[in-house]
Amino acid sequence: MADNWTTLRELLLPDGPKRGRAIESALREAVRDGRLQPGARLPSSRDLAGQLGVARGTITAAYAQLVAEGYLLAKHGSGTTVAAVSPSETGGEPAKPEPWRLDLRTGVPALSAFPRAEWMAANRAALAELPDEALGYPDPAGFLQLRTELASYLGRVRAVSATPEQIVVTNGSADGLRLACEQLRLAGHRTIALEDPCHPGERELVSAHGLEPVPVPVDRDGLRVSELAKTDCRAVLVTAAHQFPLGTVLHPERRRALLAWARDVDGFIIEDDYDAEHRYDRPALGAMQALDPSRVIYEGSVSKVLAPAMRLGWSVLPDRFRAAVIARKHVSDMGCATLPQAAFALMLRSGGYDRHLRRTRTLYRRRRDALVEALAHKLPDWKLIGIAAGLHVVIQLPDGIDDRLLSQALAARGVNAPALADYSTQTIFPGLVIGYATLTPDRLRAAVDEFVAVT
Repeated sequence: MADNWTTLRELLLPDGPKRGRAIESALREAVRDGRLQPGARLPSSRDLAGQLGVARGTITAAYAQLVAEGYLLAKHGSGTTVAAVSPSETGGEPAKPEPWRLDLRTGVPALSAFPRAEWMAANRAALAELPDEALGYPDPAGFLQLRTELASYLGRVRAVSATPEQIVVTNGSADGLRLACEQLRLAGHRTIALEDPCHPGERELVSAHGLEPVPVPVDRDGLRVSELAKTDCRAVLVTAAHQFPLGTVLHPERRRALLAWARDVDGFIIEDDYDAEHRYDRPALGAMQALDPSRVIYEGSVSKVLAPAMRLGWSVLPDRFRAAVIARKHVSDMGCATLPQAAFALMLRSGGYDRHLRRTRTLYRRRRDALVEALAHKLPDWKLIGIAAGLHVVIQLPDGIDDRLLSQALAARGVNAPALADYSTQTIFPGLVIGYATLTPDRLRAAVDEFVAVT
């Protein structure tokens, strides 16, 4: 191909003349995607420079860079040829799947509602306030001003008992769970109990960090603590305020029983408080953590309130774990970025976070109501499970419907509606796990029309 000069020029100049690094990039991409085949001979640097109207040194530098990177081969007397480079070696990405026509996946807030202007203003103001020394390597425990604001916010909104010293800022709740699993394993734990059903990612994460997940069933009152007591686990991960995915609340008696279990086995409870700020019918129950801060590791993040892309979360730790977690945070990633922490601290202090929550609660309640009303009107035998809270609902399907087959039929129509069976190790009831936060009421009603069409 390279011997055909016209073809090579079209590769390098599809949109008109290029200069410098653009020529180098065009050559690299032509090799990576196979338009320049292995063994093809390229023009001399003098010839190519003349044809492109650039200095010979520009082409020489481009050839030398690509030889150093392994894309080209240069032999004295033989010219420059294309090296044999497979797509896997170039980091080529597979084709992206077609986007869903209606995406009802869980765990994503209304990204279009992100408070861009307020976040930008908070970043500018926070940067203006930061002293020069704050731009160095961060405190692995987290920016002190943010930990101070979080201690106040969590105490006010979630009844969490925490001082700034007990809080460690994390790269989202997954990072907090990773740190907790590592410390549990170092403390001798080999298993951890998980609610069943739960998010499949939780099973993957705890397994990846050396703990064997042990499923414990959930019913309408939350985790069945009596079943937990039959295992050899001394640690458990729970979503007490709004169980994921069933949407139930851990009953007060079970809360007390769970805390008693932790004391009896010298164990720990990881409380994932992933979306408790979103309750629409009444104030959410306070976090379990305040009932026994020495036994509960509390995890939270901004992913369900602001955006998952922020990768900003927090852990409230028992005293015995704090120093070890901070040390691990230091060696694993040297702490979270200071600038977004400072901006978020300012957003908390100014009330911007509370204002955003008030707006989104109204937004999500309206969307949830539209989904509920459409289901009641068109599919009255499909039953909603759980409390009026969060960003998703579970729909219990009539007996005899295979939820996986139904989910597949919807997927064939461009509708992403996950089956409840994909979240559980046991058969509960046929259901769909439906996220409603990202879709408008009209789009949610259209989703219900799709449900009708495949049943």
